[in-house]
Amino acid sequence: MSLPKNPVQLMPKVYKNVFPLVHQELDYWKKFASRIPDPELRKQALMSIDTKTFHCEGGAILALLSEKNIQPIIEFIVAYQTISDYLDNLCDRSTSLDPKDFEALHESMIDAVTCQKSEQQYYRFRDEQEDGGYLNALVEKCHQSLKQSQYYGDIKDYLIQLADYYCKLQIHKHVKMDERVPRLTNWFENYQADLPDLEWYEFSACAGSTLGIFCLVSYSFNEKISKDLFEQVYNSYFPYVQGLHILLDYVIDQKEDEDGGDLNFCSYYPSKDVMLNRIEYFSTKSDESLKNLRDYRFHRMIYQGLLGIYLADKKMAGPDEMKKIRRGIVKNGGFTSFFFYGNAKLYFKLKELKSNSKKVKHSV
Repeated sequence: MSLPKNPVQLMPKVYKNVFPLVHQELDYWKKFASRIPDPELRKQALMSIDTKTFHCEGGAILALLSEKNIQPIIEFIVAYQTISDYLDNLCDRSTSLDPKDFEALHESMIDAVTCQKSEQQYYRFRDEQEDGGYLNALVEKCHQSLKQSQYYGDIKDYLIQLADYYCKLQIHKHVKMDERVPRLTNWFENYQADLPDLEWYEFSACAGSTLGIFCLVSYSFNEKISKDLFEQVYNSYFPYVQGLHILLDYVIDQKEDEDGGDLNFCSYYPSKDVMLNRIEYFSTKSDESLKNLRDYRFHRMIYQGLLGIYLADKKMAGPDEMKKIRRGIVKNGGFTSFFFYGNAKLYFKLKELKSNSKKVKHSV
């Protein structure tokens, strides 16, 4: 399977080869989640799949980097991203504000990339515990996929580092509201000397993406690569590509997070203009960090696609201020971002029509 070099070549492969496998996996996990005994865990598991499908769809595009059978890679990406989205829901809408609880839950994400199984129960610090084996099954699926990779041993340490960033972020950002910023700023102090151009909330955004993990796993199934590529991938995706990814996510969720009392990193910028300038900075730095990487044109499409796809979200169609932000970011991404923006708008619209059609059928 040759790697596409431009958006026109990419999208047919995405719709024909990637998305059907993603939806097949999500259908399986949705059926599994529907059998979870505890009503709260079942609700959050099903909601995480229903509302965050595009996270799996977007991440799975990186599976094309393997240039061969993408099935085991997509199985990993969907399972790992589903763990991430499920735990994010559990923490965001938590019946607990205990950091020990969040740490225990996120042990599953470390276990998933180390191919080890925790001897302790992930739900041990919360009242809701009966998930019918759902979280363990997701972790085991990750193990099954990674064990098929000939380069797993070469990427393992990088996976653990990126997963550790992600898990620590989730713990710090979901505790009591008055503890969140002090915990995050103290955490950033450990890395500030190496990342002097970042603010604490930008570093937090960089930690919150799974793209680096998905890129490493995808390349680890490619028989044509050399092992030194993995360090280059790690350094290319972290911090800037991952930071751009999550900052865009927070841009579109600002109103929703404000209403829900959730921490939003974009709210810490002194103004919308500063926020736009920093997103442009992250976009420029992403391009610079990817230039020496194999398959640069493909990776550039990924971050330019992020600009377009996130801004096609209906939450960006609100007040004039959001429209201004949308125009500014799409302009920064150039023609490729505009292409993905238009493509995503059409795709989201078709999905909405399909969903509404199903609702009508069920109501008749």
